[in-house]
Amino acid sequence: MTNQYRFNDCTKDYLTRFYEILDNMIRNMECVKTDDSISRNFILQMIPHHQAAIEMCRNVLPYTDNQTLRRIAADIISAQTRSIQNMQSVFGQCSRDTNSCQDLNLYNRRYQQVTRVMFHGMETACADNQIGANFIREMIPHHEGAIGMCENALRYCICPGLAPILEAIISSQTKGIEEMRQLLRCLQE
Repeated sequence: MTNQYRFNDCTKDYLTRFYEILDNMIRNMECVKTDDSISRNFILQMIPHHQAAIEMCRNVLPYTDNQTLRRIAADIISAQTRSIQNMQSVFGQCSRDTNSCQDLNLYNRRYQQVTRVMFHGMETACADNQIGANFIREMIPHHEGAIGMCENALRYCICPGLAPILEAIISSQTKGIEEMRQLLRCLQE
């Protein structure tokens, strides 16, 4: 192995914290005690997902002075914090909505597929000593997972207050993925 493939100490610190955040997110998303409300279940599953994005952004900030990446991270922190607050504000009313067993089974099946792909994409993201590029390669599957989770929930009867929150997540994270892909191309040149 040549030196160019060895992680430096900053990369090791960054990746150690990233994997802690990832493991915590997976644990918190998987331990949600679901019931007969897709709306309630979605909120309880998405909040730890958003919290992980916030922590991932806080993790990368000390390691980059790339202003575009710093702005992207700040935007994610702001948008996901706002989204958590929005979900918490509708949680009470959304928890009262119920769904059929058939809808719950179909929702849960797709949720498992989406999260399995997301977890795998984040766990196996290519890592090198370009921490900013590492962050983007980890965050893109995270955003793709959020989009998939939202699209899945929108297929079913959900709380009216939740639908616009999901649509906002899809819109902002689709835009974020494109922006991160553009930056990643620049960072890899």
